[in-house]
Amino acid sequence: MHSDEPSNTWMVVLDPMKPGGPFEVMAQQTLGTMNFTLRVHDVLFGDVWLCSGQSNMQMTVSQIFNASKELSDTAAYQSVRIFSVSLTQSEEELDDLTEVDLSWSKPTAGNLGHGNFTYMSAVCWLFGRYLYDTLQYPIGLVSSSWGGTYIEVWSSRRTLKACGVPNTRDERVGQPGIKPMRNECNSEESSCPFRVVPSVRVTGPTRHSVLWNAMIYPLQNMTLKGVVWYQGESNADYNRDLYTCMFPELIEDWRQTFHYGSQGQTDRFFPFGFVQLSSYMLKNSSDYGFPEIRWHQTADFGYVPNPKMPNTFMAVAIDLCDRDSPFGSIHPRDKQTVAYRLHLGARAVAYGEKNLTFQGPLPKKIELLASNGLLNLVYDQEIQVQMQDNKTFEISCCSDHQCKWLPAPVNTFSTQTLILDLNACLGTVVAVRYAWTTWPCEYKQCAVYHTSSILPAPPFIAQISHRGI
Repeated sequence: MHSDEPSNTWMVVLDPMKPGGPFEVMAQQTLGTMNFTLRVHDVLFGDVWLCSGQSNMQMTVSQIFNASKELSDTAAYQSVRIFSVSLTQSEEELDDLTEVDLSWSKPTAGNLGHGNFTYMSAVCWLFGRYLYDTLQYPIGLVSSSWGGTYIEVWSSRRTLKACGVPNTRDERVGQPGIKPMRNECNSEESSCPFRVVPSVRVTGPTRHSVLWNAMIYPLQNMTLKGVVWYQGESNADYNRDLYTCMFPELIEDWRQTFHYGSQGQTDRFFPFGFVQLSSYMLKNSSDYGFPEIRWHQTADFGYVPNPKMPNTFMAVAIDLCDRDSPFGSIHPRDKQTVAYRLHLGARAVAYGEKNLTFQGPLPKKIELLASNGLLNLVYDQEIQVQMQDNKTFEISCCSDHQCKWLPAPVNTFSTQTLILDLNACLGTVVAVRYAWTTWPCEYKQCAVYHTSSILPAPPFIAQISHRGI
């Protein structure tokens, strides 16, 4: 123990064990002639992953596509154990959880689909299941998430201070609820627009650090393999510009805390995976909250790992829209593809699997062919152009010191090159962007994919240099 206060807490750090089990762990204490024995049965050794975030992480297996099939598919996965933290908050860092929704359990239909937005997290469960399929040894999954929460509530005060986040812990910054979108409003009456669909932005605690204090910090003694995170919707209109600082700082702070809390057992730079925001029906198509958060989720690089976010991996989800989700289009039901893409990243980054493609293509070179009125994008991997529309790529066109974004249709493409038509711009082209809207495409129908067609190209924005023209 690190404190001088008398304490009833003791800790034993076991040497790392090979994966497997079940084992029995026994602790004995002798006081004079009295013997006390404590036994923990059915203990497995393997990799523990922590899953956190807001409602898209909190959605349970009963809320997703093919729910009944997924709920019944547990027999082969009795070595994937699940644990779910209760929704609690605290003004100070707690040494232990005050409450647990589900202590370590084998998966059953009942505890995987306990109820909407309760436990068990579908993304977490499916991610663990895919990992188990690959690794074939025990996986432990800890779910600690709360819908409608800002990143600030999951961040320590140190993190927020490092990013200069205004301290609004005690006052609520007003956020509009999400109004019903097309197909989500069953009545044509004038009152309908004021019926708010279940909103991810207004339901969770808002005081800064309270979930870090109560739902993350108390887990610090655990030995983790890594973390997966699905959050960001609530920050689309709350401290959005600071997200590019807060997210990398949160990752660094969690890594430090879990490393020291576990007596060095958790790797100091443990792998951290996350889901880039999906889409939802938004009437105002010029609202750039979601596209900007997606970009800030990568610390404005457009890809991970990157210099500000080492040892991270990302599942792109812009093509997994769900217009008819009963939980509102902001809660898409295809969590299987999300988890599959996440597990590819984990296999490459966390488990070092070589020659595994885990992220879609991004341009590595952008050339302006001004005399031909074309822009040449050379990608870092082979591409498949799935949809040729005239609006997914846009160019920033400037004349008379005013710039505006215009569509840039795809002219031609080959295995790694895509050429855009700039004829719409009569001035100077200064930037290009891709999929920069809240709803970039229909389900699995975005414009550019890796040739396997499994991984969509992430959204990007890039300046265009005019050297030598």
